[in-house]
Amino acid sequence: MTTPNQKQGTVKILRHESAVLKDNPLGDKYVRDVCVYLPPDYESNTEKRFPVVYCLTGFTGRGRMLLNDNAFTPNLAERMDLLISENKIKPMIVVMPNCFTHYGGSQYINSTATGNYEDYLTQEIVEFVDENFRTISDKNSRAVMGKSSGGYGALIMAMRHSDIFGLACSTSGDAYFELCYLPDIPKAFRAINNDVKSFMEKIWREEKKGKDDFPALNIIGMSACYSPNENSENGFDLPFDSETGEIRADVWARWLKHDPVRLVEERAENLKTLKLLYIDAGTRDEFALDLGARILCKRLKDSGVPFVHEEFDDGHMQISYRYNRSLELISEHLTFNI
Repeated sequence: MTTPNQKQGTVKILRHESAVLKDNPLGDKYVRDVCVYLPPDYESNTEKRFPVVYCLTGFTGRGRMLLNDNAFTPNLAERMDLLISENKIKPMIVVMPNCFTHYGGSQYINSTATGNYEDYLTQEIVEFVDENFRTISDKNSRAVMGKSSGGYGALIMAMRHSDIFGLACSTSGDAYFELCYLPDIPKAFRAINNDVKSFMEKIWREEKKGKDDFPALNIIGMSACYSPNENSENGFDLPFDSETGEIRADVWARWLKHDPVRLVEERAENLKTLKLLYIDAGTRDEFALDLGARILCKRLKDSGVPFVHEEFDDGHMQISYRYNRSLELISEHLTFNI
């Protein structure tokens, strides 16, 4: 999806063997593709170094999916080409990592139930990219962005790894768990029917899924990330009683420790070092993440953390066009020369 005379960047797909993921508990692949977009002048200007943006996919997403071919929606590489050609953003490298798991995602955090995906991203992939491409290896020239679970991951990177990522953009990122997760629990309870293993076998079969299967998968995936338990049958605890559906207060409390709203106060000093913290969400978000964003921003304001907050008239799905706004702000705030 290009316009006449528009210069095109290059997509490189490198294979990376992860030491961090090699013994992951789910037996997921530890040799993974890392998709990298290089701007149009990368090959021609061999002396120039470029800032880097890490784009994190949502739940059930993988980096390669950001390059999918769609008739009326540009993929991320096409989006970059267009924005650069229109001088809306400066040339940047974009990295699309794969942090997918058997349960649908990792939330970009370490868990004994899924693997150490936070370490994978921060300790392996960043270094791997810097070694293989002409990057500006500095936190103020390195951004992280994403939507939905990718937005959550961007917030976690900003809160815990501001020494690596100096800019962060979250579109409809998971926040204020009471509103975005609790409504799915009754659906998950019925769909899982006290048998996680059988439910996951159904998910992986190529057949029509039930209307509550995705909410159930979402709760299973989040449980594996937020409430791992090596002593439980599945390797994690669900946040509800499997016989009655009653919320398990002890497990839910463990989930809340991962809520960005709850993390602001203890991570405020890290967040204050960012060159950009951008948070947006649609005012019709089906998971109430616009409210989660508002609550998160109130906590940020109370803690004296600078941020940019915007809302847009849309829901949660098919909002990849919001990447444009994140990329434009990132381009404005990145350091391009060290």
